[in-house]
Amino acid sequence: MIENKKKPNPIDIHVGSRIRLRRTMLGMSQEKLGESLGITFQQIQKYEKGTNRVGASRLQNISSILNVPVSFFFEDAPGDQGGGQGGMAEASSSNYVVDFLSSSEGLQLNRAFVKISDPKVRRRVVDLVKALAADAEGE
Repeated sequence: MIENKKKPNPIDIHVGSRIRLRRTMLGMSQEKLGESLGITFQQIQKYEKGTNRVGASRLQNISSILNVPVSFFFEDAPGDQGGGQGGMAEASSSNYVVDFLSSSEGLQLNRAFVKISDPKVRRRVVDLVKALAADAEGE
């Protein structure tokens, strides 16, 4: 029976979503990541959905390819107390960032913003976005 089918572990789902987040932030396809690891893109899909658990050595390889520390994949994980600091406000703030960077607009903004090398121009872009947000709130 399908009802007995085992559900993915919440940590596996979280790690998979963080792999997907970082991969998409870099503009890397599942195929490219799979090739770098010597596995199929279908296996990457299973990791990203949490259907298959990522082994320690494979996670180390993924962290190297995606240029982040292994700890990146566990940030804000379910049941993570963050060393007893922060609390819900910090977690929801961090989740907001993850949600933003997972959206098409957030990803596009992030990629474009990172390409701006002049700090003054970056500051003006931030000021522009804040002004637009303030105008939208006033309407």
